[in-house]
Amino acid sequence: MKSRFPIHFRPVIAISFIAIVASCSNTKFLKDGQMLYTGGEVKIENDSIPKKQKKALKSELEENLTPKPNSSFLGLRPKLYAYNIAKEPKKEKGFNYWLKYKFGEEPVLLGDVDKEFNKDIIVNYSENKGYFNAKATYDTVSKNKKAQVIYTLRPGNQYLISQVKFQEDSTLVNKEIQNLKDKTLLKVGNPFDLAVIKAERERIDNGLKEKGFYYFHPDNIIVQADSTVAKNHKVELNVKLKEQTPDLAKQQFSIDKVVVFPNYNIRDVKDGKYSIPMSADSLAKYAHEDIYVIDPEHKFKPKIFDRALYFKTGDVYNRKDHNLTLSRLISLGVFKFVKNEFVVSDSLNHKFDTYYMLTPRQIQSLRLEALGRTNSANYAGSELNLNWTHRNFFRGAEQFKASVYGAFDVQIGGPADAENIIRVGANAQLSIPRIVAPFRFNSSSAFVPRTNMQIGYEFQNRTTLYTLNTFNASFGYAWKENVRKEHELKVIDVSLINPANVTDKFREQTAGNQYLKRATDQQLIFGPTYTYTYTNTTSPKTNTFYYRGMLDLAGNLTGLLTGANAKNGDQKDIFGIPFSQYAKMENDFRFYHKFGEKTSFASRAIVGVALPYGNSEYMPFSRQFFVGGSNSIRAFRARTLGPGSYDPRTQQNGFVFDQAGDVKLELNAEYRANIYKFLNVAAFADAGNIWLINEDPERPGAKFSKDFLSEVAVGAGVGLRLDFSILVLRLDLAMPLRVPYYEKSDRWVLDRVKFGDSSWRKDNLILNIAIGYPF
Repeated sequence: MKSRFPIHFRPVIAISFIAIVASCSNTKFLKDGQMLYTGGEVKIENDSIPKKQKKALKSELEENLTPKPNSSFLGLRPKLYAYNIAKEPKKEKGFNYWLKYKFGEEPVLLGDVDKEFNKDIIVNYSENKGYFNAKATYDTVSKNKKAQVIYTLRPGNQYLISQVKFQEDSTLVNKEIQNLKDKTLLKVGNPFDLAVIKAERERIDNGLKEKGFYYFHPDNIIVQADSTVAKNHKVELNVKLKEQTPDLAKQQFSIDKVVVFPNYNIRDVKDGKYSIPMSADSLAKYAHEDIYVIDPEHKFKPKIFDRALYFKTGDVYNRKDHNLTLSRLISLGVFKFVKNEFVVSDSLNHKFDTYYMLTPRQIQSLRLEALGRTNSANYAGSELNLNWTHRNFFRGAEQFKASVYGAFDVQIGGPADAENIIRVGANAQLSIPRIVAPFRFNSSSAFVPRTNMQIGYEFQNRTTLYTLNTFNASFGYAWKENVRKEHELKVIDVSLINPANVTDKFREQTAGNQYLKRATDQQLIFGPTYTYTYTNTTSPKTNTFYYRGMLDLAGNLTGLLTGANAKNGDQKDIFGIPFSQYAKMENDFRFYHKFGEKTSFASRAIVGVALPYGNSEYMPFSRQFFVGGSNSIRAFRARTLGPGSYDPRTQQNGFVFDQAGDVKLELNAEYRANIYKFLNVAAFADAGNIWLINEDPERPGAKFSKDFLSEVAVGAGVGLRLDFSILVLRLDLAMPLRVPYYEKSDRWVLDRVKFGDSSWRKDNLILNIAIGYPF
């Protein structure tokens, strides 16, 4: 017998049937007389209110109704069902406890709804929005042990502002209020709105705080509404100072003494006073220009505070400089706690003595780190780091860091003569909390600008191939405009790479492969680099962004002055080493969307290009792009993908080397959700590849062309994330969906997925183990 329903309707019917059954199954757990609350609805009866305006008001009112009904999805209430079917746990742990009280939701019953309270909320909210003389009623609609409450609102027409007055008087604070009225939020013609009135009071308070009225409060402002003097639903607003405003709130304060305690300890305070007397005579010996630095042991240079503090004697108090000073003191990085007090001066009226109590962090620290690691290129290894930090190196809050490290990586599961990697190195960094330059740099940011210097050396030995000696040094600046925008400029960034002990095995395996040989070329790279970062990911917004742009210009001025032209055989050297000349840019865009507290969508797009010219025909190997691995396209092992459609398996002797390119395109998307406490899951997809700028006869298909989209690799997978707060352990299992080095018509491999085949799993399932999120 044929079905009477067309085949394309059957899934809809099936889903509807499941929804009805599941919905009914929750009501069977109710006791006699109980009804499941399915929500409230507000109906607005006033035909003179525009349709769009009425819709917005209805949405806002329904959002304020309490309680919220049990959550649902496609008509189902799975969390309520989980609560109902789970047994009552004997202890506050275990699966039953998690199912019932963590995942599940207790039923929301009609008896839980305070209908009178909701009615009052509806009326009050409507009147606060200017719908005066509103009235509301409610009714309950029930069926099959489920109930809904219908609220009917009969609002008057919305009142509009006809006039705004700022009442004047002779006080200084009122004069400042008059100066602020031009930017008022209360506009003639706008609807009466209590939320806007509250915002206006806050705006006035903020403005007065910038003018020295330290003790003023928004509650000192009253906005009177008079709807009797106007007709046709109009209202006049009168902004005035409350008569009960305290005298202290009307006073404008300025700064008298500024006193800094850079070695503050609570044990030094007795009966609310610091152990050092605060008389003028006792303070005199600690004077430095306009401030007093109480530092008998001379641990800190007074100039630190001269640059960080924005208050000076005689300045009018303002909240901006107040917060700016605290932020700059914290950003020095040398103080664990920063506290300040404004105390009314004993000798002068309307003056503050300003005290900054600073508790230093541990000035020096020594840390030993040991770690083990694996990667998707079948390497396992360990690393040992010894780090020394001094946070006040020259008594000016300079941070000096020195470290030595050693590491080894062993290839597992590969050929018997596979190379192991040994790395040993040391580096030193000095960060000065100001701009050291022949020019003056003024910053009004809450973050102290820094001058950074670094020098380092690394010895790397690929045991069966070669040894590299790498020297690097840099000098530059880092500064932040605000919490979102950050800049880093390295005026000079130098790297010298010097190979040694190149083995016969490496020469044999790279015979005929010039690009592989370039890994052991001597390289001298120098020039400026600039990085700009913008992020609002720390804000509580639903949608947040991150952007990082980097520009690297190596050897440009030197190449121009010397007339270098490597393509024409006129390559220039410095100390017998050809210097690199190129321009490189990389852009990293990220977008995050929060569905809930622990559920989100994350995406990333990386676009990069590197152009060698002048003294270089090719990009130095260490400055090229690569893809693959645990933080990139996870379905391919690190550095084994690309360039373009080139197949690295065709290399002589099966020698697979790091694949690098001059152009990079990468796209990533990831859905993240929480299962239980620290256990999170993810589903992800990655796509991208690298390409060369110039043709390479040894690597056919590697050059970037108009057909680049056909050479994009695609992978997808699932992951587990163990979030222990102090670290996130990540396990991602990925598989390729599109392989760019296959034949053009055969690159999608979805039809060849064989989870039951062990050899397929070995070749296609890539497990990535890493610390932290990939982006």
